Amino acid sequence: MSNGIVAFIRRKTAMRIAESENTPGYSPGLDGVIAGETALCHVDEDEGGLRYRGYAVSDLADQATFEEVAHLLLCGTLPTRKELKEFEGRLAAEALLPAPVEAFLGMIPPAAHPMDILRTSVSLLGMIETDAEDHSHDANLRKSIRLLAQIPLVISVAHGLANGTPRMEAQPNLTFAENLLCLLTGRRGGEEWRLMAHVLDVSLTLYAEHEFNASTFAARATASTMTDLHSAVTSAIGTLKGPLHGGANEAVAEMFLEIERPDRAEGWIREQLGGKRRIMGFGHRVLKNGDSRSAIIQRHADRLSRTCRDRRWYDIALIIERVMRQEKGLCPNLDFYTAVAYLLMGIPRRLYTPIFVCSRITGWCAHVIEQQDHNRLIRPRALYKGPARESYVDIDHRR
Repeated sequence: MSNGIVAFIRRKTAMRIAESENTPGYSPGLDGVIAGETALCHVDEDEGGLRYRGYAVSDLADQATFEEVAHLLLCGTLPTRKELKEFEGRLAAEALLPAPVEAFLGMIPPAAHPMDILRTSVSLLGMIETDAEDHSHDANLRKSIRLLAQIPLVISVAHGLANGTPRMEAQPNLTFAENLLCLLTGRRGGEEWRLMAHVLDVSLTLYAEHEFNASTFAARATASTMTDLHSAVTSAIGTLKGPLHGGANEAVAEMFLEIERPDRAEGWIREQLGGKRRIMGFGHRVLKNGDSRSAIIQRHADRLSRTCRDRRWYDIALIIERVMRQEKGLCPNLDFYTAVAYLLMGIPRRLYTPIFVCSRITGWCAHVIEQQDHNRLIRPRALYKGPARESYVDIDHRR
C-alpha cells in the first residue's frame, strides 16, 4: 500500500473520530444551534440588542433613514450623500410593476390573504426577471433593489383592488417610509403625517434584519441550492406568514381593539392569563432578557400618541406590560408597541405583516447574496426515532 493511500486512510479515520466526538446533542427547534456564519447581524443575547454590520440598531434607528440601513445591509456600507442619492434614484426608477403582475393582481379574489398575494406576486416577478438565472453578486444586488421597490406597490395595488379604494402611485420626491404610508393609507401632509412617516421609518429599520430567524434561515437554505433569489424570497414570505413568526403585531392590535378602553385592560389580561391563553407581543426565542428594540419603538409610540391626542392604545399597552411583568416576568418585544404605532397611523391590520416584508426584504436579500457569494449546501441531519430494523413481509402474509 502506497504512503499516499495510507495517509488518506489516516486522515479519513481522524475526521470520523473528530466528527463523532464533536457531534452536538439534539436541540428541538434548533434552539441555540450554530447553523452558519454571517457578517450581517449580531444578536447580543445578554443586552437584548442588535448590530447591523457592526452598527448598533439603536444608533441607526435614531440617526439613519431606512434607505441608509437598506444600503448598509445590501451594499455593505453606510452610504455617502452621493451614494444615498444614487440608491434612492435606483429605488424610484424600479418602482413599477410589470404588466403580468398587474394582470394577476386584477384577478385575485377579494378575500385572499395579503401574504398569499405577496408570496405569489414575488414568484411571478421571478418568472419575468431578466436576471433570474444570474447568481452573481451584482445581479443579486440588482434584483434585491428591484424587489425592495416593487413590494410596497404589490401590497398597495392588491389592497386597493380588494377594497375599492383609489390607486396611489409612488412619488420620487418622498422617502421610502413616506411613500409606504401614502400607499397604504392614502394620507399625505401635515405634522401628524410627517411624524407617522418618521415612526414608520424607525420601525422599518428595527425590523430589517435579525440573524437566522425562521424566514431568513428558510431563504438561506433555499438559496444554498443555487436557485434564484426570487425563489429564496418566496420561501421566506411563506415562512413569515405563520403566526408564530410574522403575525404577532397583527395579533397585538386585535387584542388592543378587543380590550377597547384602558379601564378594561387589567381585568381582560388577568382573565386571559387565568385561562392559560397565550398573550402575543411578549418574550423572544433568542432575546431572553428583553428586546431593546421594544424600548425604542415604545418611545416613538408614546410621542405619536401625544401628537395624535389619542393615548388609549398606548395606555392599554402600559397596563398589559405591567401585568405581564408582574405575573409572568416577560418583557414586550418589538411587535408590542409597534402595534400601537400602526393603529394610530390607520394602517389596515391585515397589512402589518406585509409591512414586515417591506423591511425584512433587505435582510433576506442580503443573506441570499452572502450565502451565494460563499455557498455551501445547507443539509442538516435528523435524529431518527423510528423502528430499528424491520424484515420485509410479502404482501399476502401481512397482518
